[in-house]
Amino acid sequence: MAGSYEDRDGRIWMDGELIEWRDARVHILTHALHYASAVFEGERCYGGKIFKSREHSARLRKSGELLDMEIPYSVEQIEAAKQEFLEANGFTGKDAYVRVLAFRGAGDDMGVSARNNPVRMAVSGWEWGSYYGDAKWQGAKIDIAKWKRPSPETIPVAAKAAGLYMICTMSKHAAEAKGCSDALMYDYRGYVAEATGANVFFIKDGEVHTPLADVFLNGLTRQTVIQRCKDRGLVVHERHILPEEVESFQECFLTGSAAEVTPVAQIGSDWHFQVGQTTRDIARDYEELVRS
Repeated sequence: MAGSYEDRDGRIWMDGELIEWRDARVHILTHALHYASAVFEGERCYGGKIFKSREHSARLRKSGELLDMEIPYSVEQIEAAKQEFLEANGFTGKDAYVRVLAFRGAGDDMGVSARNNPVRMAVSGWEWGSYYGDAKWQGAKIDIAKWKRPSPETIPVAAKAAGLYMICTMSKHAAEAKGCSDALMYDYRGYVAEATGANVFFIKDGEVHTPLADVFLNGLTRQTVIQRCKDRGLVVHERHILPEEVESFQECFLTGSAAEVTPVAQIGSDWHFQVGQTTRDIARDYEELVRS
């Protein structure tokens, strides 16, 4: 599917009903458009079944709570909405990427406070191949972002909130301008944190190292991969990682619902990694799991 995302065939689930894709619009005074009062989930559907669907729905509701924004749909209702969307768009038995968005709409308030504005929800989706394109198995090349993940005293780090992605967009744009696919972000303390839309893992002497998720979202794919690594008998270290340690790692990969498991060949100009057997095994294991 090509072209603008607003000009496509299909139907979108919005506020309890399926509407034509091109009619899925909001007013210019929608609160979320001005103040980022929105949370979302990005989910992969494999063969018509969304991987960890209920976990995504539960996290959406939790994200809303963390933003003081009660989503007016239960986990069961969110699950039903996603299924309605898949069936209406012919994704039954097919692969798709599903985006669920909850946001404060237009209402009685148009300032920072908007308790009286309705919380709305929409489910959309599309066909989406590899997040990093055809060069995935050559290993992604990623930049180092100038922006850092902020302190948990300044943002709700456990929420998948739209506003938290502002510096991610800026960092990814800067990386793409340099011919890179993504950017590695440090946190406010200077530790390695994550990429703009994926968590990062490293391999050294057969053991797995990944940043402790204490200032960024503990991704569902991250959690899945950690458990699968442990099931394979691999030692997993969740810890603070300093930038000067990165050159000592032999392999590197990213994880995320969109990114799945993607090897990394280079970070910045100095750090290079092999797309090694351990990374390949983890990626193959993940692929088998999501399609099982």
